[in-house]
Amino acid sequence: MEWTSYLPPLLEGAWVTVQLAVYSTVLGAVFAFAAGIGKLSHNRLISGISVVYIEVFRGTSLLVQLFWLYFALPVAGQIIGIDLRLPPVVAGILALALNIGAYGAEVVRGAIQAVSRSQREAARALNFTPRQTLRWILIPQALPEMMPTFGNLAIQNLKDTALVSLISLGDLAFRAEQIRNFTQDSTTIYTIVLFMYFGMALVLTAMMKLLERSVGRWRTAGT
Repeated sequence: MEWTSYLPPLLEGAWVTVQLAVYSTVLGAVFAFAAGIGKLSHNRLISGISVVYIEVFRGTSLLVQLFWLYFALPVAGQIIGIDLRLPPVVAGILALALNIGAYGAEVVRGAIQAVSRSQREAARALNFTPRQTLRWILIPQALPEMMPTFGNLAIQNLKDTALVSLISLGDLAFRAEQIRNFTQDSTTIYTIVLFMYFGMALVLTAMMKLLERSVGRWRTAGT
C-alpha cells in the first residue's frame, strides 16, 4: 500500500484537528479573560468561582477532564434527571477550552496587575469607573504582554487535540491509529502525522506572531 493512499483520510483528520484547535482556542480565550478578570474582582463570589475554576483545571489532567465531560457528566445527569450527554466534538472542544482557559486566566490576571499603578491613578483622576478603567486603560495595555504566552498556549492546545481521539472523535491522531491498525505500517504513518502536526504548528506560530505584532502596535501608539 503506497504512502500516498494514506493522505486522504489523514487530511480529513487534520481538518477536524484544525477545527478543534481553532474553536477551543477562541473559546478558551473567552474563559481566560472571564476567569482572569473575575479573579481580580472585589466581589468574593465572582473571585471565588474564578479561583476554584482555575485551580481545578490547572491541577487536574486534561485527559481526566475530557473523560469526565464525555463519560461521567451524562451519568451525573441521569441521577438528577437531565440529559447531559455531549457529542464527542462538543466534549472535546469544551475540555480543551476549559483547560487552556484556566492557564490563560493567570496570564490575563498577571498582565493586568502589571500595568503601572500611575495608569490607574490617572483613570481615577478622570473619573473613570472601574469598568471603564479596565476596558479602556488596563486591557489595551496588558494585551501586548499576554500575546507571547497566549501563542505558546495555542501551540500546546493544538498538540493536546490528539487526546480527543480517545473518545472516538475522528481527528488526525484517530485516523492515523485506524490506518495503522489496518496496515501495520507504523513508521510511515506516524512520520507523516509528525510532519502534519509540525506543519500546522508552524502555520499557527506564524499567525500568532502576526497577531502579536499587530497588538504590539497598541503599545507603541500609547507611548
